[in-house]
Amino acid sequence: MTNLDLYAKTEHLLGIEEATEALYDLYRSELDEYKVKTLLDVGCGRGGFMQRMISDGVICKGVDLSAVMVEECKAQGLDAECVDVSKVEGKYDAVVSIFDVLNFLNQDELLKFLDAVADKLNDDGIFIADINTLYGFRDVAEGTMSSENEKEFLVVDAVFEDDKLYTKFTLFLKENEEKNEDSKYTKYQDTIVQYFHKLKIFEKLPNLKLVDKQTFSLYDTKDKTLLIFKKK
Repeated sequence: MTNLDLYAKTEHLLGIEEATEALYDLYRSELDEYKVKTLLDVGCGRGGFMQRMISDGVICKGVDLSAVMVEECKAQGLDAECVDVSKVEGKYDAVVSIFDVLNFLNQDELLKFLDAVADKLNDDGIFIADINTLYGFRDVAEGTMSSENEKEFLVVDAVFEDDKLYTKFTLFLKENEEKNEDSKYTKYQDTIVQYFHKLKIFEKLPNLKLVDKQTFSLYDTKDKTLLIFKKK
């Protein structure tokens, strides 16, 4: 199980449903200003945003590096692949990367990713993404939380240092559904690293022009920034 697949297995225990819905609403409202007929969702997760855009008549494709997420998308009849964005065929009116996708890339990976995104956009295409602010990493994301239900117990421990957030996920999963004293748990553990990116990185890209940036509150005051790019 990769660390992204472990995240996929634990996402329902993180209590982020309300925040996710708020982000979907924000992206949807921004896209309303453009004549978007085709959309590529990079880091599509379980496909929630694609479902909303499809209901608006937009043709959507999703990619995610978690096979678990992609399989759930396919089970819902969504067009999704477990591939890097650089391997996607075709071009799109809009590309989105929702909920910290860019923060999972170090600076070198980020620049390559942004070049690949630009290559997938039609002329005058739009790319929208959100990133964590320094405050969001240092004062909101850092810390320890736990969550459990009858079958699972999760501990998340996040430490922010040297402009990186190290989040350790420890999941105990009951091997069977029977409630008895002999039930055994399997332990899964991995660490996901996220990177803080300064805005100046996005201001002089060769193939994308940063046309708008909006700091907003998802969990707390000014914890996120929405970035809107147009293809050059």
